Amino acid sequence: MKWQDLNRENCSLARAMAVVGDRWTLLVLREAFLRVRRFDEFQERLGIARRVLTERLKHLVDHDVLEKVAYSQAPLRHEYRLTEKGLGLYPVIISLVHWGDEHYAGKKGPPLLHRHKACGHDFRAVLTCSECGEA
Repeated sequence: MKWQDLNRENCSLARAMAVVGDRWTLLVLREAFLRVRRFDEFQERLGIARRVLTERLKHLVDHDVLEKVAYSQAPLRHEYRLTEKGLGLYPVIISLVHWGDEHYAGKKGPPLLHRHKACGHDFRAVLTCSECGEA
């Protein structure tokens, strides 16, 4: 199977991977969740080539994960914001971060802790039953 054919599979994971599964896209999304909005900020923080970043941002906009919003008219400049669909990826990102923290954090521990604002404890995604709420 070719990478570009993933979105034709009768598999939700394969279709999701066609949108967010390449090696730069999840890092672009990480930055978007950290409130990075502008092209130059993404490029500076990620060290990604302009062409690659342009392609990834366009791909995410085309799939309604990000929206492109003008913030300046003269000259015309845009920023990228997470859509409702994009915000729905937050539990996925948190789950991957938690997995990375458990297996690859190193001796100093996780580089970034996600805290619940209300109580200050660690934040993590947890699977629960859609009916009874049990984990």
